[in-house]
Amino acid sequence: MTLKSMWRNVMSENVNVTGIFGENVFNEHAMRERLPKKVYKELHKTIDEGKELDPMVADVVAEAMKNWAVEKGATHYTHIFQPLTGVTAEKHDAFITAPRQDGTVLMEFSGKELIKGEPDASSFPSGGLRATFEARGYTAWDCTSPAYVREDAAGAILCIPTAFCSYTGEALDQKTPLLRSMEAINEQALRLLRLFGNTTSKKVTPSVGPEQEYFLVDKQKYLQREDLIFTGRTLFGAMPPKGQELDDHYFGTIRQRIASYMKDVNEELWKLGISAKTQHNEVAPAQHELAPIYAEANIAVDHNQLVMKTLKKVACQHGMQCLLHEKPFDGVNGSGKHNNWSITTDDGINLLDPGKTPHENVQFLMVLTCILKAVDEHADLLRESAADPGNDHRLGANEAPPAIISVFLGEQLEDVLEQLISTGTATHSKAGGVLHTGVKRLPDFAKDATDRNRTSPFAFTGNKFEFRMVGSRDSIAGPNVVLNTIVADAFSQACDVLEKADDFELAVHDLIKEYATDHQRIVFNGNGYSDEWVAEAERRGLPNIKSMVDAIPCLATDKAVELFGKYKVFSKAELESRVEIKYENYAKAINIEAKTMIDMASKQILPAVIGYTKSLADTILAVKGAGAPATVQTDLLNDVSKLLEEAKAALVTLEEVTDKAAETGDMAAEARYFHESVVPAMAALRTPVDKLEVLVDKKVWPMPSYSDLLFEV
Repeated sequence: MTLKSMWRNVMSENVNVTGIFGENVFNEHAMRERLPKKVYKELHKTIDEGKELDPMVADVVAEAMKNWAVEKGATHYTHIFQPLTGVTAEKHDAFITAPRQDGTVLMEFSGKELIKGEPDASSFPSGGLRATFEARGYTAWDCTSPAYVREDAAGAILCIPTAFCSYTGEALDQKTPLLRSMEAINEQALRLLRLFGNTTSKKVTPSVGPEQEYFLVDKQKYLQREDLIFTGRTLFGAMPPKGQELDDHYFGTIRQRIASYMKDVNEELWKLGISAKTQHNEVAPAQHELAPIYAEANIAVDHNQLVMKTLKKVACQHGMQCLLHEKPFDGVNGSGKHNNWSITTDDGINLLDPGKTPHENVQFLMVLTCILKAVDEHADLLRESAADPGNDHRLGANEAPPAIISVFLGEQLEDVLEQLISTGTATHSKAGGVLHTGVKRLPDFAKDATDRNRTSPFAFTGNKFEFRMVGSRDSIAGPNVVLNTIVADAFSQACDVLEKADDFELAVHDLIKEYATDHQRIVFNGNGYSDEWVAEAERRGLPNIKSMVDAIPCLATDKAVELFGKYKVFSKAELESRVEIKYENYAKAINIEAKTMIDMASKQILPAVIGYTKSLADTILAVKGAGAPATVQTDLLNDVSKLLEEAKAALVTLEEVTDKAAETGDMAAEARYFHESVVPAMAALRTPVDKLEVLVDKKVWPMPSYSDLLFEV
């Protein structure tokens, strides 16, 4: 089939979005259609009120869910859970029963199988919570996140979102603490709403919309890069003549190969009930973004895991590889995942909606100043929630938010706060006005009262906060656990004061002023990339935590143990286990990168360069033998030989420091050694190798260049 005919076929395929949306999800529509009314109501009690599901009801739900899934071709079911590996995990079980006497089998699925599974937990990270010889773990159905049928090479599989815990009940996953944190903020937010006279809202839920950035490269070129295969990023690579300098890729016309890919991604996600809404080219060549509509936090977490899995799966179908690493290419804009967070009630109230006159919206100002207090007091926890080895390359590198946590409010809200702090009363709010285009045929624009600040790690954007630090590969569960918990605590402290007040209006006014005054240091509306801000942040006493290794210890502080323990989000043992796991994950990631560099340098790069020097030497002899000067060839040989010598010495050093890492003792010491000794040794090897790539004949270089990867897809 020619490219033209393929294009014609693609164009002729009309997608009925409303028809396919959610067709593979056991959603409200499917439940109403397939469940008896009484069972449907009982299931909703469990979902809405958090009550335990009756086993009899579970059996009916399981049978209906199985029949629905089988009609869609499903032969197996699986409990999808999120262990502390950064990815999802699953074990597939067939619906078939043991053969009957006549040799036939039945398709069965019980309520017990729906509600609880028992995967082998021995090989998942536990950070010392359990002994390695103890195999049992439990998965428990999160009925607030709908089951779905996933179609892939294994066929159709019924996927049931679950939590995952150890035999003794400790959380071994991302979802359990998230659900706990959602309960915490619901309880404390309702306390606050009741004080403001709201008697109708029954539930408060954090809503999240994660923007997913990613790179696409050609699959064949990807397979020629050992570093991409083993680590997800390029460990060597000279910058191409053109990178992202002209910004012509950002929001540019989407290339046809990529457009076809995005079309298939959208269709897959829509079938799974994921509201993929926005797609565009990002700043860097070969970089793109996909953003969904908001969903409840736990559903958004599940959906984002599906988004990442789908991006990778569909890329393979199109002869490409999706790179989710935070920094796949040095010197080129990396990938993040902006976590848009808000708090909404079951009856449609957004607690972060300031209204047209925020200075008069006392409830909003109370919520806002509570969030300022939460972020200021627990900036270290927020920073840690976005820490991973890949993000160390982005944060603070003038392409992503700085490593210093600050809050951007915009001109309007900052002005309101300044009024409260200076005079005790806010009397007005800055208006947006009208933006005149100067062209009669074009409409004038209603100008917003504030701009957006792309350098801020925690920015208010109209009716939500955008936490911009999260890495592109990371689960958004961790950041939202922290956000939910710290804000719940701020609400709780505010309620403790206001509930005892004789004069509520006076008390709330005083408390807003107190929180605004005490925590104004966290507010910064300027350029977060500037050196001046680093100095100013230090003067204000704001923490500047530059690496994952430096961030991890905050999880084990007395302050953190007290905070998370108060709301039963994490026990002390669960926090300590996560500290151990994070140190171990960091050490493992850097160790793999170092060993990959050693392998590539010793087996591919240095032999290729040595071969090239021989070719140069032969050329020099031939030229001189012909009686002509060989000055250029000789200079090139000298330059290449010098860099080759430098690269060899750096390789030896990297081998030595990597071997010593295992001798450091505990995981914390090992992780710090990798950060302080191995990472600099890796950089020292990369420098001469990248210079060599510029000098050595492209035909000789043993792997695709940045130009090949970024511009030939």
